[in-house]
Amino acid sequence: MTDDTQPPWTFLSNHAHVLILLHSEADLVLRQVAQRIGITERAVQRIVRELEEGGYLRRERVGRRNRYQIAKRMPLRHPIESHRTVDQLLELVTGHVGKQPKRSPKKSETQR
Repeated sequence: MTDDTQPPWTFLSNHAHVLILLHSEADLVLRQVAQRIGITERAVQRIVRELEEGGYLRRERVGRRNRYQIAKRMPLRHPIESHRTVDQLLELVTGHVGKQPKRSPKKSETQR
């Protein structure tokens, strides 16, 4: 099957996609998240707000940017998978729950 014939749905929700990206790269700006997922920046902002309100995501201001921290021990929300946690989902999809997320190099590190 070529990319042109792929169905317009995926197995994971946009909420899961946002969590996965922010787990892998905690310093991404929401515009980058939107581009990678293929949804609007406004939709990503809504999802981040919902994830924060639900206790699944915490935003920390670092300079002029945000860094996101995932609450990995939270249970998944649907009754079918509520016996599993966010970290189990992340491990399944990314294969690296225990690893540190990628971080943008500090200005002083890039000037060495």
